[in-house]
Amino acid sequence: MERDDLAAWLRLTLTPGVGNATARKLLAAFGLPQSIFDQSGATLRQIVSPVQASALLSPPAELPALVETSWQWLDDARQAPASEGIQRQIVTLGDAAYPAALLDIEDPPLMLYLLGQALPAPGACDADVNHSGSGPAPLEMAARRGIAIVGSRNPTPQGETNARQFARELAETGLTVVSGLALGIDGAAHLGALEGAEARGLDRAIATIAVVGTGLDRVYPKKHLALAHRIARHGLLVSEYPLGTPPISANFPRRNRIISGLSLGTLVVEAALKSGSLITARMASEQGKEVFAIPGSIHASQSRGCHALIRQGAKLVETAQDVLEELRLPMGQPPATSGTTADGDFFATQETESAPEDALTAALGFDPVGLDALMARTGLDAARLQAGLLELELEGAVARLPGGLYQRLGTA
Repeated sequence: MERDDLAAWLRLTLTPGVGNATARKLLAAFGLPQSIFDQSGATLRQIVSPVQASALLSPPAELPALVETSWQWLDDARQAPASEGIQRQIVTLGDAAYPAALLDIEDPPLMLYLLGQALPAPGACDADVNHSGSGPAPLEMAARRGIAIVGSRNPTPQGETNARQFARELAETGLTVVSGLALGIDGAAHLGALEGAEARGLDRAIATIAVVGTGLDRVYPKKHLALAHRIARHGLLVSEYPLGTPPISANFPRRNRIISGLSLGTLVVEAALKSGSLITARMASEQGKEVFAIPGSIHASQSRGCHALIRQGAKLVETAQDVLEELRLPMGQPPATSGTTADGDFFATQETESAPEDALTAALGFDPVGLDALMARTGLDAARLQAGLLELELEGAVARLPGGLYQRLGTA
């Protein structure tokens, strides 16, 4: 990502009164963020309200400082010794490396900040990450084998033990444990996942993903500073919030849609009747994902949320095997990763296999892109690629642009 591109995306996210939904309408209408800001007020008012159009034409006062901070954050990783293995990346909604799993949720983030070991080397281009020899980007692969584990910030000792043990056993099979770095169940799940990955020797795999509600230059709660460092070395920290964002209470329920979105299913270990964990479970259900719950004592308030979920149709689980069976995954065998199946796809034999058109649409992203780049991203030869593009063009999902470029339209 070039500095000017970063500045344009940050400006879009900072514009007052322009949320994700409005931003996606603008991107669908005009393409890249810089193209949005090149429009006249009259043109913008055809898509958004007069107040929003006016805001779009005035760069936020805090933009230069945030661009400098963000660029320096990325540059620090570029200058770090390769032996450290911890990388930083900013992925936008228009990037091919953006995880397809999040494109399907109700409100996909415009930008994702990533910190961890299993990212592409600094300076790697999209083609380096997504060509047929290496398969999908690391975050996309992790989402295809993700299991969210969430629960109370004040768990019982048994609940904390359950979270850690389930996470360990699931990580030993090759699943990636996704949680929110909060105190209690979240922290236990991250620790268990790290233990499971270490026991299996998956040094280069994404053992666990922590989706946080602050900027990635901060750790909240501070008690989890050491844990965050371990996750950065053996997993991934993810945030949709700009660097410098403090722990604002409203951000934490919002990040739950990303936790569930990056997972095949959500396991609730302990939760009160009114808790963020139940929000995550509801979002998982709305996304068509599996919901699991561990029963507990009828006398413990931390069990009532799980019991309510079970009454509503969540699968009651007592062992990690129960989760794997529901996900149709064998115990003791990691899910297939890129290069282990005929077409390089994770669930190649499952009903969830993506159609070629879906894969091509995901590879398009939202940026104008040429045939050479698409060939690198998809691994398709020119004839098959042009046939697929023609079909998408006839469906109105793709537009052919001057200069031999193609662009995805709307939310197709």
